[in-house]
Amino acid sequence: MGTLEENPKGTADYCTACTSCITTCPVSAATSKFRGPKLVGPAQSRMNFAEPDAEASLEYCSNCKNCDISCPSGVAVSTLNMLQRGEYYRSHSHLLRDHILAHGEKMIKMARKIPFGSFFANLGSDLGRKTGMLKLIGIASKRPMPKYASKSFLQQFRAIKQKSYPDKVVFFPGCYINENDPDVGIAFVKVMQKNQYEVIVDENFVCCGSPLVVTGYLDEAEANARINTALIRKWTEQGYPILTCCTSCSLMLKQEYAELFDFPGLHENAKFVYDAGEFLLELHEKNRFDQHFNHEGGSYIYHAPCHLRVQGIGLPALELLSLVPNLVVENADAGCCGISGNYGFKEDKYEISMQVGQELFQKIKESSTDTVISECGTCRMQIEHGTGVKAVHPIEVLSAAYDV
Repeated sequence: MGTLEENPKGTADYCTACTSCITTCPVSAATSKFRGPKLVGPAQSRMNFAEPDAEASLEYCSNCKNCDISCPSGVAVSTLNMLQRGEYYRSHSHLLRDHILAHGEKMIKMARKIPFGSFFANLGSDLGRKTGMLKLIGIASKRPMPKYASKSFLQQFRAIKQKSYPDKVVFFPGCYINENDPDVGIAFVKVMQKNQYEVIVDENFVCCGSPLVVTGYLDEAEANARINTALIRKWTEQGYPILTCCTSCSLMLKQEYAELFDFPGLHENAKFVYDAGEFLLELHEKNRFDQHFNHEGGSYIYHAPCHLRVQGIGLPALELLSLVPNLVVENADAGCCGISGNYGFKEDKYEISMQVGQELFQKIKESSTDTVISECGTCRMQIEHGTGVKAVHPIEVLSAAYDV
């Protein structure tokens, strides 16, 4: 046995069956179909349950990481569950639904090769939902699919004329920001420029692998991890930190790669990967964060994504936004939103995801604000779907406060 960093797979032996992970699991609270996070990954790695019994329960794990946060013994519960899921699908076929939800990046890249590709991709998903075709293959008919932007972040980034500074950062946009919400990436560049940093984007980066891991495509996720790890090493050797505005991406790059896979560079790279808010807060602590805000005021409510909380870096966005004069941000502090990446897009998980998010939805509806702040793209989608309230990324609020 060893520490989590040395041997995450071996942490199953640390499980004392205390049930803390079950009591904090939002899925277990929402449905009796999930027997709890520790009963598959940690237990299955030591006691070989009958295969159908194991997978029937594991299918309900959303990989939200609340079990990891709560475990007093340092067991990598969610990692063990994802490893077990990946092992299951090495000998079992995936559903078409899972293939679609796991490979969004590949599909939109193919669509963008034709004129108006994003338009037709959006039209196809809308028609598929309204006609019931998506429901037939297991994708939730009640939930709108993510809309693809007419131009990706990378396409827009190429046209940005930045001021060159000695200090530079490498931006990892991730699939969602690049393809669905490029405004977040543009706001990031503006904020970094305001703080006298030049932004570099390596167009060879691929999906971090989070959608692949949660749907059991572990070998594909490892292939992506190897590509990204080599690229990160290339840039960090030049002294450039890697920043991302997606908490699921930062979690994969700095933590989950090292937990799930075993090849050189993973632990070394993690030291140079930052959530954007985390990096900017460090600038503030070094008296390097620009606080000359032109636009002041506003009232918001903030939701902390589960994949941020498990990183143990606090709530940097809340601390940064507290520096903006007359800006009031309430911390919702209402647990998981329920969507957990592509989990809530599955027809048989939709109602569970909405039940998990009820406390957060109610807190938002009872607040006096008309805008929610959250770092996670799918959290923002879930919030808007569950409340009808607009949700934005904190970097967009900072950019607006700078009025740049």
